Amino acid sequence: MRMLPCLAMEHYTWDEMPTEVMSECIGRKIITGDKAMVAQVFLKKGAVVPEHFHESEQITYILQGALKFELEGKEVVVGAGQVLRIPSNVPHRAVALEDTLDLDIFSPIRHDWITKDDAYLRRGETDGPRA
Repeated sequence: MRMLPCLAMEHYTWDEMPTEVMSECIGRKIITGDKAMVAQVFLKKGAVVPEHFHESEQITYILQGALKFELEGKEVVVGAGQVLRIPSNVPHRAVALEDTLDLDIFSPIRHDWITKDDAYLRRGETDGPRA
């Protein structure tokens, strides 16, 4: 009989995890596995995620609020209950139209986030005054 490797399950509670403060307008919590990761991202109204791209395919599910994405020469507003899939290596930018909580899923994992080599998120860019 062939033995399978013992894979340890991991159980998390978002509310018990500390928020990593990226800037005064962006924070996040990350859970990562071997091949995929999920993050809660908190954006205050007016917060900007500057244009960037990455190898990872990204699925963004908006839990609260709304983000305006700019990608492939188009703008799309994604609101609560909506999902946007961003293919690998597609440059994209986002602006929080209101205070927003999104759930981002990435595969493969974002090593730049794990090693904190993600200065583009830490600059604290905003799109006009925040209310």
